[in-house]
Amino acid sequence: MPERSSSESGVSHWLPFFPVTFFASVMGLSGLTLSWQKAAHSLGLEPIVGRLLLVFTACVLLSITCTYLFKSLRYREQVLAEFNHPIQISFFPAFSISLLLLAIATLEVSLALSHYLWICGAGLHLMLTLNVMTQWIHHSRFKVQHSTPAWFIPVVGNIIAPIAGVQHGYIEASWFFFAIGLLYWLVLKTLIFNRILFHEPLPEKLLPTLFIMIAPPAIGFTSYLQLNNGAVDNFARILYYAALFITLLLFTQLPRFSRIQFYLSWWAYSFPLAAFSIATQSMWLNTRNEFFLLMSWISLIVVTFVVILLLIKTTRAVVSGKLFMPD
Repeated sequence: MPERSSSESGVSHWLPFFPVTFFASVMGLSGLTLSWQKAAHSLGLEPIVGRLLLVFTACVLLSITCTYLFKSLRYREQVLAEFNHPIQISFFPAFSISLLLLAIATLEVSLALSHYLWICGAGLHLMLTLNVMTQWIHHSRFKVQHSTPAWFIPVVGNIIAPIAGVQHGYIEASWFFFAIGLLYWLVLKTLIFNRILFHEPLPEKLLPTLFIMIAPPAIGFTSYLQLNNGAVDNFARILYYAALFITLLLFTQLPRFSRIQFYLSWWAYSFPLAAFSIATQSMWLNTRNEFFLLMSWISLIVVTFVVILLLIKTTRAVVSGKLFMPD
């Protein structure tokens, strides 16, 4: 029998353990892209930064998608194991969310491309939502310890769809997705707080996912503005200030988070902070309150620093192989 080449041996060493959670990094990069695109309008910054970030994010998504597709062809059992895992299953819809986010980011580049990405992303995300919720309802393996803020991704992620959906004329469909995301955010938030308060604390590896709780009200605020013709009314304020409070709550625990060693779950910091930055810039544009101008600058600087830090740490972890180990 011929010996396997060194390249094949190397691939077989890391590819089976290439985690689906890598798609969360695309969400973070997309969020940073949208934050800088927004800043070009709200803060007068150069639009070239947002364009470069868009190209970089698209390349990262393409690379991760191709790698995971290759894994699904060669190591089908490992992919199925992830899909049947009570926590990891929540990260499969991160791919469809990435498509929806890129649909927003490409609105300024190509309406046709944005439309195609939105159709693919919204359709796929709805299918994944139905699949995940079916598993939750007819479960035989889910326990309260499996409930984490990552559960927001498959269901509450629907709340992203209206941002580009309205722009493409899908008004009723956008309300449909918004209703799913908003109502089940309240349901899942109750379940998550029940788990956090009355059961075992989250393991260190999953502590960064607490930042995901910022995203539903922050993105909900942005989506609602699209559905409400850009007007900041009382309901919009409720959503924004809910996001602001959760952000303040988590930042008071910064020393605790700073002691956590690096895991891929650190990318859970990025997209929620970007969502809050975008929402804050929208508040500045609508109210012209100097407080929101200050918060816009602070939030943009923070999310930019966080994503740069995550890119550095992720690159080091990839090179060392620490990310490609059995979980």
